[in-house]
Amino acid sequence: MTYDKTRLSPSVVSRLQEVVGRDGLLTDMAELDGFVIDWRKNFRGPTDAVLLPRNTAQVAELVRLCAEMNLPVIPQGGNTGQSGASVPLKDQQCNVIINLSRMNQIREIDRANQSVTVDAGVVLQTLQEAAKNNGLYFPLSMGAEGTCQIGGNLSTNAGGTAVLRYGNAREMVLGLEVVLPNGDVWDGLRSLRKDNTGFDLKALFMGAEGTLGIITAASLKLFAQPIEKAVAWVAVPSLQHATNLLSRFRGEFESRLSAFEYVSREQLDLVTQHVVGQTDPLPDKSAGYLLIELSDSIETGTLDAMLQKTLAQAMEDDQVNNALVATSHAHALKFWKIRHSVSQANRAHGVSLNHDVAVPTSAVPAFVESATAKVKNSFPKAHVVIVAHLGDGNVHFLAIFPQSFWDSLKDPKAYAMQVRQLVYDTAKEFKGTFSAEHGIGQSLTSELVRYKSSVEVGLMRQIKAAIDPLGIMNPGKVIAQN
Repeated sequence: MTYDKTRLSPSVVSRLQEVVGRDGLLTDMAELDGFVIDWRKNFRGPTDAVLLPRNTAQVAELVRLCAEMNLPVIPQGGNTGQSGASVPLKDQQCNVIINLSRMNQIREIDRANQSVTVDAGVVLQTLQEAAKNNGLYFPLSMGAEGTCQIGGNLSTNAGGTAVLRYGNAREMVLGLEVVLPNGDVWDGLRSLRKDNTGFDLKALFMGAEGTLGIITAASLKLFAQPIEKAVAWVAVPSLQHATNLLSRFRGEFESRLSAFEYVSREQLDLVTQHVVGQTDPLPDKSAGYLLIELSDSIETGTLDAMLQKTLAQAMEDDQVNNALVATSHAHALKFWKIRHSVSQANRAHGVSLNHDVAVPTSAVPAFVESATAKVKNSFPKAHVVIVAHLGDGNVHFLAIFPQSFWDSLKDPKAYAMQVRQLVYDTAKEFKGTFSAEHGIGQSLTSELVRYKSSVEVGLMRQIKAAIDPLGIMNPGKVIAQN
């Protein structure tokens, strides 16, 4: 291992290496490359070392040393985020990345308590499989579940496709273990369903994106394993029809409704065009499509029939154009594969500006109509596609531009900001938010100040200053200090 290209002094490198060992300290530029750029290749920044601790004690000692040297720390999990929170800023001075991928132990599964305690570096899919092997269920699910890690999921308060029934990541958390910016360890790793003993400290760290400390372990809720599922791909005449159908399904199925995902026709076309093996499940084109999933922890043998009956009635009422109910688990997976292929398709089509907004569910059709008209009028090269977690009002409003057009722009960053502001201003008109599940990271810090009230921004800055007075923990992310 050579250190001639790092800005860290040999004495600092030696002290860090004492904690994690030679194999836990990377400083060679070739080794660092995979850690300093996000998976979408939108953000890249220099680092001087990647540290790979194996346990909480090592994380605490590393952070203590960094605090002593006033050395900025960038916490990193699977590096699958959308907002650049887990990579350095492009002009960031000397810093280190603490990557938790080696902290990947499932510490305990308590079947009676329906809970699990895991290291932050456990891959989401690994946790899902461990819960299933114990007859239980961890419902957090998303396209990156094969590589994203629990610590990152909690730090960004990830959403995913099961929010409608189970809530965001924060709603699955019972307790946390966190290394604070001075190297102290807060052991809040409790698995209690009730603990009314003062401030809910764990809530501070979920969604903070590593700016207040490093989540090193979590105690999480598990649920009864869904035994029976019914999945359908449904064509609808409009987004308003989809919203009306959601109300119908909520009334008829209540807690059995686990997913209600919307995909616009334009989005489906891109998936079938750019992703090998993906085809349109239905013969005729419609304005949009729903991926609906019902689930039950009891084997009733009736979910498919119930789903078919409701869809048949909806077709009679002109809420639905056509529908296909999955005939097997493999068939259902084909529907889900379409939904999980949208990011790949959009990247292949051009430069994709993804606006992760949320408005009240009732306002989704009007918001999409208004924002689409404004974007197409002001930016005629934009190809607008919509993907929505319709059950919770989370709309991924995508404006995709031809690569050749984008390359011809004198200032692509300024152009993108104009598109963003138009979409976010429209979301605000409908009492919405500019970030529903992707977080702030380094990409939306100016928007946070623009759209949050001065009171909220002031409170966030006070909390940051109180917990991280040196400002070493993921500086420049989420909330910029004065």
